[in-house]
Amino acid sequence: MSTVYPLSAIRALALHATGLDIPNGQEPPATLENIFQVVDRLGAVQIDTLQMVARAQYLTIWSRLGSYDPALFDRMANDQDSRLLFEGWFHAASFIPIHEFRYQIPRQKNLQENGHYWYNDWIRQPGNLELMNAMLERVRVQGELRATDLEGEKKKFATWWDWRPEKLALEHLWSFGDLMISRRHNFQRYYDLTERVLPAWVDQSEPEAEESDLYLLERGAKALGIGLPRNPADYTLMRGNARSKIAGLVKSSRLIEVQGETLNGVKTLILHPDNLENLEKAAAGEIQPRRTTFLNPFDNFWYGRERDEAFWGFRQRLEAYSPAHKRIYGYYCLPILHKDRLVGRFDPKLERKTGLLRVKALYLEPGVEPDEELLSAIASTMRDFMLFHRASDLLIEKSDPDFFAGKLLSQMVVTDL
Repeated sequence: MSTVYPLSAIRALALHATGLDIPNGQEPPATLENIFQVVDRLGAVQIDTLQMVARAQYLTIWSRLGSYDPALFDRMANDQDSRLLFEGWFHAASFIPIHEFRYQIPRQKNLQENGHYWYNDWIRQPGNLELMNAMLERVRVQGELRATDLEGEKKKFATWWDWRPEKLALEHLWSFGDLMISRRHNFQRYYDLTERVLPAWVDQSEPEAEESDLYLLERGAKALGIGLPRNPADYTLMRGNARSKIAGLVKSSRLIEVQGETLNGVKTLILHPDNLENLEKAAAGEIQPRRTTFLNPFDNFWYGRERDEAFWGFRQRLEAYSPAHKRIYGYYCLPILHKDRLVGRFDPKLERKTGLLRVKALYLEPGVEPDEELLSAIASTMRDFMLFHRASDLLIEKSDPDFFAGKLLSQMVVTDL
């Protein structure tokens, strides 16, 4: 009879693999090297435009290391002499370790040769292919460009928001690999030729599409720690015949199937062979998550679809794109992780001019009792969250249960003393 691993071990491994088990106060120093190690361990960190608080790429690092200087992260992506990250496509638009650039090439080539409905529709319009060629030549001659340097009327185009045609041309050239993002300033992208951005030491040999897909599936399985059979493909949003490729990796022992407890009963789960030893340690109680932190909606932790409900009984929601009257929790809620449980969530907004962190709503999950240990841990994490955001004041507008906000604020005063 095969071993059935307990849910506690499943959770512990999932948190350990993604760097979310380090006790608060015992994080490694937030140096450039250690920040890069977080990104490299995860495979990428997602970029997003929403900034109710710090942007997603910065929060993903904070969740694992605590307060740090975001300028160190920017340096890895923007400084040519220190470049360790590049902007590409992973689960979504992301910062990716630059040593993995070669695995972007098959996707870029596929878009060029086979297209995508976004790209095909735009390129087929009269004059757009010529515009792309003209923009490429302009970058070649003049150097890096940002879209705001260009003239042109904004023109709404399907899912392309209201970008100018010149901006769309630059985005296509980036997607096809002709251009890279050389840096950002105030979140605006600067585009330059790939050969001028990519360091000479980076491997640019093109893998076969199959090799790239299998590598990314293994990468996803390893980063997740353990997951449902579909999750290695979820990690990079791989479509098509991903399920058969995962089956092939299991057959060749490049991935492993185990039996594990979930909240839906015993299920077949998938993990990378490198994680098996840690699964055994977790089952023996040698790996125990002891971190309290907040997770942004684009954190890699959520990349395995349905895993949050199967392992934690928690449904992650990003309601920013839902009409206000349909939102259950709020616009941009951050779930609260405490040890191996997801215990609540809150909807924050940083008022940068005044230094006020406004919590529009704070929720505990059903059945979670706010004892002194939990209150102390969340209060300490909230203080660090405020420090990271340079917030001087905290306002909680409402909470569920009603008494939780008052108890938390009281605990934060005690913690501050």
